This record gives sequence, C-alpha cells and structure tokens, in this order.
Amino acid sequence: MDQTRISRRSFAAWGAASALASPLAALAQSTFPQAGRPIRILVGLAAGGSLDGQSRSVAKRLAELAGTQVIVDNKPGASMMLAATELMRAAPDGYTLMYAPSSLFAQNPHTLASIPYDPFKDFTPITMAAKGPLVLTVHQSLPVHNAKELVAWAKANPGKLNFASFGNGTSSHIYAMAFARAVGIEIVHVPYKGTAEAARDVLEGRVQAYFDAAPTAIQNAAGGRIRMVGVAAPKRMAAAPDVPTFNEQGIPGMDLTSWIGFVGPARMAPELVARLNTLLTQALNAPEVKEFYAKGAWETAPSSPAELTSEMRVAYDKWGAMVKQIGFEKQ
Repeated sequence: MDQTRISRRSFAAWGAASALASPLAALAQSTFPQAGRPIRILVGLAAGGSLDGQSRSVAKRLAELAGTQVIVDNKPGASMMLAATELMRAAPDGYTLMYAPSSLFAQNPHTLASIPYDPFKDFTPITMAAKGPLVLTVHQSLPVHNAKELVAWAKANPGKLNFASFGNGTSSHIYAMAFARAVGIEIVHVPYKGTAEAARDVLEGRVQAYFDAAPTAIQNAAGGRIRMVGVAAPKRMAAAPDVPTFNEQGIPGMDLTSWIGFVGPARMAPELVARLNTLLTQALNAPEVKEFYAKGAWETAPSSPAELTSEMRVAYDKWGAMVKQIGFEKQ
C-alpha cells in the first residue's frame, strides 16, 4: 500500500514537472515558424556579393520548408558589426538570424580595438553553413606559376613583392603576412578600402599578389591576367582542381579555410535551436542550394550547434595565434 502511494506521488510529481517543461518544447516544435510571420536573415555585407547570393539561395529553400516568408536584410558596415549589433538586440524567438562569416567571431576580436559584442556570449550558434578558401593570386607579369616559384622570385628580389589586401586587419592582409613569415620573404603591404578595388589593381598589374576569395579568383584567372598559385585550405577546390594547396607545395600552416554559419541572438531555447537546425540543414542539403554554392567554389557543410560552437573556438584561437605571431596591433 505504501509503495503504491509513493509510486502515485512520484508519478504526479513527474507529471507536474513535465507539464512545466513541455510548453517550450511544444512551442518550438509545433508553432515555430508561424505562417505569415517572416524569418529575417541579417547579412553584414552589401547586396550583390557572394555571401548575399548564398543567403538568398538558402532563404528561398527555407521559405518552402518553413511555410513562411524568409527575408534577407543587408546591413553592411563596420566589419559586419552593424548587423551583429542588430542581431543582439533582437528577441531570441527564432525570427531574426544572421548569416555570419567566421571573421565576425575569430578575426574581429583580435584585429579591432573595440567590438560591441562577445563572440561566445552574445550569439546562439545554430549550424555551420559552408566552407571555402582564399586563393593566392599573382599578376601574369610575374614569371611564376606556383607558390614555390613565387617564393624564389621574392627571395631573389627582396622588398619588391607587393601584396594587396582589402584593408588593414582583414583576412587578405593577415594571410599575406602569415605567408611571408612562413616562407621567410619580405613583402610590401598595399591596403585598399574593399575587395573590388584590391582585385582591380591586381588585374591591372599595379600590385603583384593578392589573397582573393575563391569565386573572384577563379573568374579573374579565366581572363588570363592573373594566375592562381596556391589554395589556403586542406584540400584542392573542386571548382579549380589544378591549383595545388600550400601543403602540397611544402608550405605548412596555411590551412586557413573560412566558414560561414547561421547564428541567432543569445538565450534561444534549445528546442527552438534544434528546430532551426533541422530546417536549415534541410535547406543547405537541397540540390539546388549545394549547386549554387559549388559554382562559387564553396562547399555546404551543415553541422550541429555544438559543432559550430567548437569551430568558433578553434577559429578564434587560430586567429589569435596568427595575429600574435606577425605582430599585428589592433586598430
């Protein structure tokens, strides 16, 4: 009899606890997203670029899966911190997300003197979206066809190799300095105000070398005015399989693949994160989305929230070590 009473009490207590816990799970799983309530994806760069195009390809498929409108909202400026700040102020209800490159979490904290966010406390990781490398390009006037030949030329002509970047402290700048340090050469850094200006002057031969995003590098190399001499990634690009990695050319430590992920504001409910992860993973795995990314030399790479969290930490530590090694001071 006593055991029966204990059993009934235990069952009642369990039922009460379940009743308190279940609304969050039920809300996330059954009522999110609500038809007619749009999901907004913040992008910290201007419309028309590769990240913008990628986010729109995902948004289109996500809208079909979620049964509601998905809007891409471009908020360029301040190294993507305008978009990040807006995300931080948004309600953690799943209706405001950000399509955020690794530089927001790994690079900005080490290269900018002041940032308005904590990369690990102010966002909720949802899923990795894609990975893609930068490519070392050179103007065709340089008598080199691979990274080894470039290093030999630079050593024979000390102080004469100019490297463009799309700004002080940007990935193209840090990669160039890391490359120079790894191979023991002197370079002259020529910073520009953006990617378009840097790529243009390399094409025109005003600057000799540049770490460019893969889509632009492939497109410009097809015109014959530049050459791709090395890929900063663990493996070759499917879109340009003839271009070797730096590891293949005997230059270790240049496996610096960039990635992009989906994050939300801090304090999102785990059940809501799981629901969004499922929807975004399905969208990223859609054949038309994978094809769109592949055309731009990116590879879709959906992950669990925990895996994205880990990648954020790894990238943060790697950038910190690299920035310290080259002696770059925050600006």
